[in-house]
Amino acid sequence: MIFVSVGFLFFNLLLPKTLHSLKILQQILCLLLFYQFGYAQTDLQDPPHIKTVLLTALTANANTPFIQLGEAFQLRFDDLRAEEADYSYRITHCDLNWQASGLLESEYIAGYATQRIDGYENAFNTLQPYTHYELTIPNQYTRLKLSGNHTITVLDENDQAVFQRRFVVYEPMTSVGVSIHKSRDIRLINHLQSVEFSIHHPKIRIDRPAAEVFPVILQNVDWQTAISGLTPQFYRGDQLLYKYDKESRFWGGNEFLYFDTKSIRNSSLHIARAELGANLYHTYLYTDQKRVGQPYTLLEDINGGFVVRTLDSDDQHREADYSWVHFSLENPGDQQGKELYISGRFNNWALTAENKMAYHAETGSYRKAILLKQGFYNYRYVSKSSDGDIRNFQISGSHYQTENQYTVIVYYRKFGARYTRVIGLGQGSSTIINP
Repeated sequence: MIFVSVGFLFFNLLLPKTLHSLKILQQILCLLLFYQFGYAQTDLQDPPHIKTVLLTALTANANTPFIQLGEAFQLRFDDLRAEEADYSYRITHCDLNWQASGLLESEYIAGYATQRIDGYENAFNTLQPYTHYELTIPNQYTRLKLSGNHTITVLDENDQAVFQRRFVVYEPMTSVGVSIHKSRDIRLINHLQSVEFSIHHPKIRIDRPAAEVFPVILQNVDWQTAISGLTPQFYRGDQLLYKYDKESRFWGGNEFLYFDTKSIRNSSLHIARAELGANLYHTYLYTDQKRVGQPYTLLEDINGGFVVRTLDSDDQHREADYSWVHFSLENPGDQQGKELYISGRFNNWALTAENKMAYHAETGSYRKAILLKQGFYNYRYVSKSSDGDIRNFQISGSHYQTENQYTVIVYYRKFGARYTRVIGLGQGSSTIINP
């Protein structure tokens, strides 16, 4: 389901009480097309006992759910109930809007789309008991046959869905060049980043690019701020050129905050103290402050990602422990009608009760404790208004210099085809900002 984000809506659109002509309605719809589009977060909310879900391609330096057709990817997660529960997985082929494509399982899977997860081990030498599950695809039961959007759903012994993750399978049929630019809007030139890209398609004939090619732009693999609906502006041989500014721009945001609990018993640069509680360690981070209005400062991050690691063992996934990580944010000012959340890839960018902050009048700060596995984590503070408007820059500020990773996914559906393919994927970083 696609919805219009109001992140760039700087003026009120005054709608007359009665539309006297269809022309007025068309003009309003055209105005909406100039603003950022996003995909609603349709993934199942993770239950409290499921933690540390990782879905990544098994290629060098891969930490994203983008898989070339024929290559392997891996799903890992922990069950804190530690009961060696009987889980299975189900893979579903989806359309552009992440709804089931309607294909038969035999059309997109060689083998079985649903199969038991056999790989699991219990945690060793940890205060927090858990069972760690691991699944690699392709395997002897399942191999993907088609590109496109997919979801993998983990099911319990009663075939009830427990949680779900998205991943994209692509065919390298095109090459995608991506460059990042400062916005040409003088009012916002210091806060926005615009993405320009080109699609080179010598291996595939595209007869009607505007009606058959559907690019989607992601910032830091966050589907909530995805941009879609762009058509090529220029054609040059077998190249499609997208030189937009306003229609392909993102808030630059700020560098992600981070902490590292690889040594769970010790304080560090961003950890004020660590204490052993009744059952588990508690990790108290230094209180963060609102960064809006402050000058940009480079902080090396991993664009919202996280890495499980511990100094106490070589088996990171089975011997890393859990601790309660206490986040604290100094009162950022008027937040009437808004909710504050802690967000990152560690919680699939979801804004749920588990990461919603509460205001503590006695300290004048917002606080929240989240149970997290040992490792290196990026996070940010996100505000959500009563009308559902999500802003990831209201607490942290936004700068054009911020280093973000952008991904352009090229969806292709030839006229008459029964499903949407992904024929290319390109990435670019705003470490280099073009004028």
